[in-house]
Amino acid sequence: MDEQPKKQYSIQEAREKIRAFCAYRERSQYEVRERLYEYGLYTDAVNQEISSLIQENFLNEERFARAFVRGKFSIKKWGRVKIKQALYPHQLSDYILKKAFSEIEEDQYLKTLQEVIEKKAASVKIKNGFERNGKIAQYVISRGFEPSLVWEMIKNR
Repeated sequence: MDEQPKKQYSIQEAREKIRAFCAYRERSQYEVRERLYEYGLYTDAVNQEISSLIQENFLNEERFARAFVRGKFSIKKWGRVKIKQALYPHQLSDYILKKAFSEIEEDQYLKTLQEVIEKKAASVKIKNGFERNGKIAQYVISRGFEPSLVWEMIKNR
């Protein structure tokens, strides 16, 4: 089964499409770079387009990272570990990651962790306390919360 090659766009067409792509939601440079390559542009043109997008404020990595962290934490209830793993492919600097994670206030983080634990505890039907706590912890850790914090919270319930 042969794949159809992607349509080649002129620089002007690619510029219009990538601006719409960036205007729709916050994007990382990595996402934009990949999309421009899909449009058939080459390295020099891609670098030039990314520079102009940054200058025109269509593209801002810190803004992208902050929005990503805020959304995954407040909407999906992900912990820091899972959010960091999800950001890894975007190739962000440690400085930007640190700034982005400042969006999560510690008291709000602990409150959300407690809510996730309570919600899972209500759905677990196992009576044995040890197994029950294990199931709850396994779930909450898979949501990206730090294991030591999860176990401390479970023990103090």
